[in-house]
Amino acid sequence: MTAPLPEFPGSVGISALRVYPWEAADGLCGGSPHMHLCCTEGYVVTGGAGRLQTLTAEGYSEEPLRAGDVVWFTPGTIHRAVNDGDLRVLVLMQNGGLPEAGDAVLTLPPEHLADPAAYQRAVALRGPDGAPSPERARARRDLAVEGFAELRGRTEAGDASALDAFHAAAAALVRPRLAEWRERWERGADAASARTGREIDALAAGDHTHLRAARVSRIEQPAQDTLGMCGHLSPYDAARRGARPM
Repeated sequence: MTAPLPEFPGSVGISALRVYPWEAADGLCGGSPHMHLCCTEGYVVTGGAGRLQTLTAEGYSEEPLRAGDVVWFTPGTIHRAVNDGDLRVLVLMQNGGLPEAGDAVLTLPPEHLADPAAYQRAVALRGPDGAPSPERARARRDLAVEGFAELRGRTEAGDASALDAFHAAAAALVRPRLAEWRERWERGADAASARTGREIDALAAGDHTHLRAARVSRIEQPAQDTLGMCGHLSPYDAARRGARPM
């Protein structure tokens, strides 16, 4: 295992995404609707075509996704990537490390959000042989689409309580992990911001010695072998840290 490389700019997380081509019950292909609680997410569309369906307190919306488009959305945005044809995206995640630590909750039906154990059973990826299973990834996607359809329908009918209930359930699910999140944020994005502040202070004082530590880093695209929420992933951060993506 090689030594870890420096953090990505601003301590963001980077993954190449090939959105699932699997058809759901509503006839659309794509990934699992979900929501991040602390992280803004950005899509840079690199190929194919699709749509981004979103649901917030302001209502339901749909944005086209074409090569060259950039779209980003803040915490609390329930989003679903729809694949209309070989949709490929470069995903940028705020607070690199937090998404991998559970800063996302799928829009499962309420009974699966009742407690962490029920949620983990519903989203588990490993099949009977103990290996990550495309069948399990598709099953949890279908559950998330089912819950998303109910949330969307009730919200569009003027019932704000459904979205509020999902927000509350998601916050309760992640609460046991918040101390870990804070530690990751302090080591990553918070430390990166503080470092910039120190560099500005140094330059203001006439000290430019930090420029001597300049370096260049490079990562080749990892193999797309990770089953993510929205599709097959090439997670660059695992490669940056010198580990094989899992």
